[in-house]
Amino acid sequence: MSSRPVRVRSERAGPARTGPSRRSRRALLSAVCALAVLLGVGFGVLGGEDAAPAPVPTASTQLPASPAPSSSVPSSAGTTPEATQPPVATQPPVATQPPVATQSPVAAAPGTALAALAQLPVRGRAPQTGYERDQYGEGWVDTDRNGCDTRNDVLARDLTAEQFRPGTRDCVVTSGVLVDPYSGATILFQRGQGTSEAVQIDHVVALSNSWQTGAQGWDAATRVAFANDPLNLLAVDGGLNSQKRDGDAATWLPPDRGYRCAYVARQVAVKAAYGLWTTQAEHDAMATVLGTCPQEPLPTAG
Repeated sequence: MSSRPVRVRSERAGPARTGPSRRSRRALLSAVCALAVLLGVGFGVLGGEDAAPAPVPTASTQLPASPAPSSSVPSSAGTTPEATQPPVATQPPVATQPPVATQSPVAAAPGTALAALAQLPVRGRAPQTGYERDQYGEGWVDTDRNGCDTRNDVLARDLTAEQFRPGTRDCVVTSGVLVDPYSGATILFQRGQGTSEAVQIDHVVALSNSWQTGAQGWDAATRVAFANDPLNLLAVDGGLNSQKRDGDAATWLPPDRGYRCAYVARQVAVKAAYGLWTTQAEHDAMATVLGTCPQEPLPTAG
């Protein structure tokens, strides 16, 4: 095995190199080129080149909401009025019934119950304190001095086919037929225990009502005369008389509507004759009844 001689490359030693190396020069050159490019772009923008167009809003791009106009600033004459929402359709108004024509007040002719009613005072009801039936006399009395008590006088006046007890000078009624003014029913009257009550004598203006509308200030004689005055007395159905009790026109009227005008006219006549007043409710009820019969005469006697 032969050995090859090793050649040793000899270099002459020169002076040491100064300054940047080749690789450094290349890096520096690249940096300068890059800087030139950047400066060129910048000068182009500053030199007035068209900027990129603004993006066109699309459906997905939300535009900023314009501020709502202030309601406190009135619009000037030259500005376009703000568009308003169309009025909401409403339901048409429900048709209503026309008002019922009210009747004009009926002129009351002189001598009628309606005219007399207009003259009666209207006041509040006085208390019933102190009222007793005995203050109007003890039972029926003979105020007209004809020998008969008031009950028999009224029975003889209001019954038909009446019969009298013998020996009483046609005073004591024993039987008869009543056409009841309050109901229109026909009632056979027979005096006796358990039968006489079928026909009773009613005070048209109840004694208790008179006490609360002025009779408290009367003397005893006036109260007795009032309780036995034929103008204030009617022979009627016993059951209806018990039903009425001391009611006035505001709380009780005869079931027979055809008799109501005559009934209320008699009440007005009694109150006018004795200076009694009516309550407001009583007055209104009387006016309502008499308004249907303005020519109803005012009774003057029993």
